[in-house]
Amino acid sequence: MFFHFVSAQVYTVLDAVQKTPISYATISFGNGNGLFADADGVFEFSKKRYPDIDSLYISALGHRELGLSVTKLPKNIFLTQDIAELQEVIVKSENLGKYKTKKQSAILHDDYFKCWLPTVESEIAVFFPRDPLKSTKVASVYIPVMMESSKNPSGNKQSFSTLFKMQFYQNNDGVPGKRLANEDIIFRITNKNKSNYELNILDYKVFIPKEGFFISVQVLGYTDKEGKLQHTKKYHEVETRKGIVKIPTTFRPLLPFTNKIKNNITFSRRIFFRNRTWQRFDKEYSENNTLIQSGHMNYGMGLKMHVYDK
Repeated sequence: MFFHFVSAQVYTVLDAVQKTPISYATISFGNGNGLFADADGVFEFSKKRYPDIDSLYISALGHRELGLSVTKLPKNIFLTQDIAELQEVIVKSENLGKYKTKKQSAILHDDYFKCWLPTVESEIAVFFPRDPLKSTKVASVYIPVMMESSKNPSGNKQSFSTLFKMQFYQNNDGVPGKRLANEDIIFRITNKNKSNYELNILDYKVFIPKEGFFISVQVLGYTDKEGKLQHTKKYHEVETRKGIVKIPTTFRPLLPFTNKIKNNITFSRRIFFRNRTWQRFDKEYSENNTLIQSGHMNYGMGLKMHVYDK
């Protein structure tokens, strides 16, 4: 794992009312690129590291987006609360009676060439249905990852520690819709974890709506040994005939996509674009994508669910 360090200024994103840090705020560059603040609302930026960036757009759930010129960046950046977007409080009784545990297995493989290469620019969402007559609580999410493979062209074994974010979205006629009122779930995967990573979310009290919902995963970046997000450069520059092009860094672990799911239930979006439009991962997304060409158009996440009798 190679990190390129450049001297950078440190900034903190704070709530304008409470004066508290906003964890993992999104820092967009206005050109489809960007990065994230860490758990303490801190991010690093410098003109040396990103010489072509003139403005930053700072956003976070429940707050109004703020645009700033990079020539006048204050050390503390305050975001105003947006009442219309604040998460609603959902009170759901835990006394639902007896339940049965039901599992939907994750789908794994170790073929490097059939894997999604995670970058900080992309968010992947997968649809999960529900029996509309039975309350269903998610106990765990099974997240398939590829650790090592003989089919990896480099053949090099590398250690890694990567931070992810999980979110939940309404089912809007088969497409991810409004984000549901659940807090972000931040979790870390390292090379020491199993390839069928089980994320226990029982304490988050996530119930599946009657119409089903989407679960998304998104890479935030590499961490240090204590699990704190590292402030490393998320892009490298490649010189082409048309000038310098920013190529997003890919992060381990890779995400194995599968051809064993009948329907196209996987969506992706570029999160640093301001419209952040979801696209179904199929031939309309890209005819030249090698995963799509081989029919590997779905990410095979699984669930452990508590299905109640009522």
